[in-house]
Amino acid sequence: MNFDRKKLTDEDLKRIYRQILRPRMIEEKMLLLLRQGRISKWFSGIGQEAISVGASLAMDENEWIMPLHRNLGVFTSRGMSLNKLFMQWQGNKNGYTKGRERSFHFGSKQHHICGMISHLGPQLALADGVALAYKLKKQGHASLGFTGDGGTSEGDFHEALNVAAVWGLPVIFVIENNGYGLSTPVNEQYRCASLVDKAIGYGMEGVKIDGNNVLTVYETIRGVRDYCIENQKPYLVECMTFRMRGHEEASGTKYVPSALFEEWSQKDPVIEYEKYLLKENILSETDIREAREQLKNEIDSELRIANEASDPPSDTNEELRDIYAPVRRSSLNISIKNERNRDNSIRFIDAIREGLHQSMEQHPGLILMGQDIAEYGGAFKITEGFVAQYGKERIRNTPLCESAILGAALGLSLEGFKSMVEMQFADFASVGLNQIVNNLAKIHYRWGEIADVVIRMPTGAGVGAGPFHSQSNEAWFTHTPGLKVVYPSNPEDAKGLLISAINDPNPVLYFEHKALYRSVSSLVPTGYYETAIGKARKVQEGGDISIITYGAAVHWAEAAASRHPGISLDILDLRTLLPLDHDAIGDSVRRTGKAIVLHEDCLTGGIGGEIAAWIAEHCFEWLDAPVMRCASLDTPIPFQVELEKNFLAQSRLDEMLVRLFKY
Repeated sequence: MNFDRKKLTDEDLKRIYRQILRPRMIEEKMLLLLRQGRISKWFSGIGQEAISVGASLAMDENEWIMPLHRNLGVFTSRGMSLNKLFMQWQGNKNGYTKGRERSFHFGSKQHHICGMISHLGPQLALADGVALAYKLKKQGHASLGFTGDGGTSEGDFHEALNVAAVWGLPVIFVIENNGYGLSTPVNEQYRCASLVDKAIGYGMEGVKIDGNNVLTVYETIRGVRDYCIENQKPYLVECMTFRMRGHEEASGTKYVPSALFEEWSQKDPVIEYEKYLLKENILSETDIREAREQLKNEIDSELRIANEASDPPSDTNEELRDIYAPVRRSSLNISIKNERNRDNSIRFIDAIREGLHQSMEQHPGLILMGQDIAEYGGAFKITEGFVAQYGKERIRNTPLCESAILGAALGLSLEGFKSMVEMQFADFASVGLNQIVNNLAKIHYRWGEIADVVIRMPTGAGVGAGPFHSQSNEAWFTHTPGLKVVYPSNPEDAKGLLISAINDPNPVLYFEHKALYRSVSSLVPTGYYETAIGKARKVQEGGDISIITYGAAVHWAEAAASRHPGISLDILDLRTLLPLDHDAIGDSVRRTGKAIVLHEDCLTGGIGGEIAAWIAEHCFEWLDAPVMRCASLDTPIPFQVELEKNFLAQSRLDEMLVRLFKY
C-alpha cells in the first residue's frame, strides 16, 4: 500500500494513527461483549476504518456527516463520550437515545452527526438539505453522506444525487464499496464497471480510490471538500474496501470465498498504516505498544463507567412527552383572537396564500419547496407571485423526487431553517412515505432533534380527478407517533392552522381540501394569528346527535342540519386529527348521547374507527345508541361524476341521521 503524506507533519500522521486505531480496538471489545451477551447486535466496520476516520478528519468539525452502520470512526473522531457510547450500545437510558435506539441509529447536533435509520438511502437527502443550508448562509461549508454499494440501488441515491446536481449543492457522497450487500455480491447489484461511473449521469465529478488507505481517503476528501465549496457543486467518491466480518455478527461469512479474506487481510487499513509509520521512523514498536496499551486502558475504564451507571426505570409520561418537541411561544406578533380586525370575506385558497405570505415575512429562514411552485405558482396557483417577492432561493422548484425533497427539508431543519414542502397532490406523498414516517416523525423521540417541516397536502374528492389525485390519505399518517396532522374546513382556520404549523418545531401534515379552494369563503383576520393545533371547533350546539367530522365533511354536516330541522345536531369540527381533542369529543357526546363520525375517507381503516372506539371506551355510560361511522366506500375513488357522488359518504349521511335519530 502506497502512503503519500503530502504536507502532513509527523504529528498529523500520529494523530491519524490514534484515530484509526481507536475504532479498531473498540470494535474488538464490542465483539467480546457480544459473545458475552452484554450487547444484542453489532455491525462491524473492521477493515473499513480508513474511510470513516479519513473522511471525518478531512471535514471541519462543524460540518455535518451522515454515517451508517460501519462508521464507528465518525463517532470516535468527533470526540463523542466513549462511556456514553457504551451505554448506548447496551441500551442504557443514559446513552444518547435513552435506550430507544441501538448501534448507530442516533446522532448528536453538538458533534454534527446525523443518526441513520435502517432504510439505507434517505440519509443522502439529509446531506442535501444541510448543504442547501450552507449555500443559503454562504458559510463556506460542505456536508458528507455515506452509502454502501447496496444503497446505490435505492431510489433515494438517485434522487439525492440528482437534487444536489440540479441545485448546485456543496455535498460529498461517499460510497463504501465493500463487495457485498449483506450476502449479495456486487455483480448481482449493478452492471456498471464502477459505481463512480454513475456520477457522469448526474452531471457531477467523481473519483474511485483505495478506501483502505487512510491518507488517500483523507487527502481525497479534503480536496473534494474544497472543490465542492469553491464551485458549489456535489462530488461522488467511491471507496474500495472489504468487510472482514459479516453484515452483522449473526449473519456470519460463509457466503464469502475464503480467498477474498486472504487477499484483503493483506490490505488491513490499521496494520498497513502501522507498517508505514514504522518504516518512516515516525513511530517505533514501543510507541505502538504504548498506544495500544493506553487505548486498552481507556476503553476498559470507560466501559467500567458504563457498566456502573444506573439504568433509570421506564417512565410512561416521559416516553409520551418526548414524542414531540415542545412548542414555545415566540416573541412574534401573534394576534389575540378578541383583538382581531376582520377583513372582507376571502376564499379558502386565498387564506392559505395569506398565511404563507405572512409566515415568509415573519421567518426569513422559511424555505418553500415543491414541484412547479416558483414561476408557475404551483398546480393550484397558491404561490403565484412569490418568486418575485421572495426570490428563487426561498421559493424552490424541485425535481420530481418527493423523498429527496422531504429529506432535504429535514436537513435544512438541522441547520435551523424552517421549510414547507408542497405535495402537488396528497396522493404523491406515498413516494416520500419513508422520509415522513421514519425520518421526520421519529427523530425527536430517537435523539432529541427537531424536524421543523410542514408538508402541504392538497387532498380530497369532488373535482372528478379519479383514483390518483383525489384520495383521502390522512389516516396513513395519524397512525404515526411524532407527526401532527391538521385539516381545516374554513378560511379562518386554514390561515391560522397553517401559521401554527409553520411555527411548530414538529413535522406537521397540513391537509387542504381541493374542493374548498374556491368554493368556500368567510371573514378572515387580516393580522398574523394562530389557530391552536390539537383543539377542535364547536360549529353548532345541539342535543340529539353529535356529528364529529373535519374538512369538507363539516359543510356536509351543516347542509344536513338545514335539511333536517327537526333533529338538533351538535357539530364538532376536529381541525386536528393528530393529536385529537378528546375533551371536545367527550363533551359533544355527553350532550347528545348519540354520535356519528363522518369523514370522506374510506370506512375501513379510516380515523373514524379510532374515534368510535375511543367514544365506546370512554363515553359508554352516556351513549343511548351505537356509535355510527359515515364514510366513503371501500373502493378507489372513481373518476365519473355520478360514480364519485355514490362513492362519497355524503350520499349516505341523511339516511344514517334519520336511522340514528329513531334509535
